[in-house]
Amino acid sequence: MKTQRSMLSGGAIKSILLFAFPIMLSSLLQYNYSLVDNIIVGRYVSTNALAAVGGVGAINSFIIGAALGLTSGFTIPVAQAFGARDRERASHYAGGSITLAFLIGVILVIAAHIISTPLLKLIGTPPEIIGTSSAYVNILYFGIPFQMLSNNFTAISRAVGESKKPLYFFIISVIVNFILDLLFVKHFKWGVEGAALATLVSHLTAALLTGIYILKFNPDIDIRRKDLKFSPKTAFAQLKLGVPVSLQFTITSIGSMCLQSAVNSFGANVMAGFTAAGRVENLTNIPMSGLGVATQTFVGQNYGAENYERIVKSVRKIFFLDLIVSVIMSLTLLTIGMPVVGLFMKETNDEILFAANRYLIATAQCYSLVAVLFVLRNTLQGLGFTYSNTIAGAGELFGRLAVSFVLTPLIGFNAVCYAAPAAWLLADIPLAVIYIKKSGKFKKLAEKQKQKA
Repeated sequence: MKTQRSMLSGGAIKSILLFAFPIMLSSLLQYNYSLVDNIIVGRYVSTNALAAVGGVGAINSFIIGAALGLTSGFTIPVAQAFGARDRERASHYAGGSITLAFLIGVILVIAAHIISTPLLKLIGTPPEIIGTSSAYVNILYFGIPFQMLSNNFTAISRAVGESKKPLYFFIISVIVNFILDLLFVKHFKWGVEGAALATLVSHLTAALLTGIYILKFNPDIDIRRKDLKFSPKTAFAQLKLGVPVSLQFTITSIGSMCLQSAVNSFGANVMAGFTAAGRVENLTNIPMSGLGVATQTFVGQNYGAENYERIVKSVRKIFFLDLIVSVIMSLTLLTIGMPVVGLFMKETNDEILFAANRYLIATAQCYSLVAVLFVLRNTLQGLGFTYSNTIAGAGELFGRLAVSFVLTPLIGFNAVCYAAPAAWLLADIPLAVIYIKKSGKFKKLAEKQKQKA
């Protein structure tokens, strides 16, 4: 198959870059859900409304991030089976992942509505915005099953080497979100509830389009009715891979919620500045994240094909490429970060601008750490060693907890700005140790292959 040849042979960096560009654009479009919500709410409702929407970011990462982490793990066997040219096994795991994603999504809807408001109170959300935050998430969380399905369908497509088609579907869903945001928020004056409803409809649109493509039109996968039947054995195998990835999101999100609690203590203005700067940082994260996802597919397929030497040599090149990208993104943050922050609100003040500027500077100074994180974490994930995600997540949690409860009371807001870099560093260390150990094993396997040849 064309997609197999592109990932299993030829120039590794070229094939990864060609595969990664549509992923980057898809991530940018996916990110537009919250970006558009933030801009339109900030400009057409109020600064407090922006703080309310931004203040749920850590909780969203805890609930939705954990859900989407599961789908990343569910589809690892699909890439490995595809690399081994076992179409039947790939289709079986793909069908199982769809059923499992939907069932867990329904369970998470119920859980999310139970815990969201208590969590908002727990992290110290200011009283003047907690009602607005609750109203926003209580609509948004009905979209969890659709988000899980669309991400799962997209992950299946990428696992078999197709990253372009999901991009087209996300373009449509983002257009739907933008139009409905303007209609519901600006025209109908529905406030944050309108923004949440627009996002919900766009998630449903993405799930339908990606699902139709995977089930009916993708030439590299053949999911039949029997593949969609729930299989405890298959579900257990996929949960073994998905749960550690999900735990990584959950653990780091707990740290983010603790950090958000520290930010909340500085008031709504600092929350708004922190939120806007965080959205800008997320944009510059996309190239490194996209390379990471492409690396996971590349490694997964080549692992299935037992191309051990190709994995080790290529990851080394990807590592240096991602470091170069991180430097470019750091310069981007420093040059255009603050003008982009200004897009998020009609009115600003010195407190908002100070908070945003300090956050962007701290992030730009340490961006190489997140490049290392994306490469190592996704490489190990593609190999199926998803337990490393949990270990790295524990490191990130410790970093954020130390900043939130120890350094912030001593240093103030500056400590908050360096929480993410501290978390990245403490995640990088165990990932590097695990990867060095695994790469040594693959080098030995590659040598044995040469001797047999």
